[in-house]
Amino acid sequence: MSQQQRGRTYRKTTYEDRQASGRRDPRGEYIHGNTVRKADIQSQMDTPPRKKAAPAVRKNRDRAHHMSMGYVLFLATAMCAAAFILVNYIQLQSDLINMTKYVASKESELNSLKLANDEEYHRIVNSIDLEEIKRVAIGELGMVYAREGQIVPYTNDTNDYMRKATGK
Repeated sequence: MSQQQRGRTYRKTTYEDRQASGRRDPRGEYIHGNTVRKADIQSQMDTPPRKKAAPAVRKNRDRAHHMSMGYVLFLATAMCAAAFILVNYIQLQSDLINMTKYVASKESELNSLKLANDEEYHRIVNSIDLEEIKRVAIGELGMVYAREGQIVPYTNDTNDYMRKATGK
């Protein structure tokens, strides 16, 4: 059996071939001049020989490199769905952050309004002179304190409210 029949070709590399291939020899070393390099026998013995793939393996590899149209459409649809979901998720996250900032600003505004309201209430309460009101009511308007028979106590049996009927 000849070398050509086994599927291997043995050809000597000439100096011109090495020059045309970018000045590199098959081992990947640069060639400087025309001296012969020592062969690295140990590294050649350490590397196992390459095995030829079986025809079934080669057929499976070729089939794996080619995708059917259905599979491509499925992958494209899945990618579009994933992109749509991710974009919506990012938009929801952005909306949540904006709403959180809005709620925080409104809470801050509410607290400042409560503080201003409390300060105004205390200012009004402190500005009222009850003695002056009593003097004007009794002296100028003729009001008097209620007597013993004028006060009518009322007890409500239910927790409901009551309206007082006017005597007009």
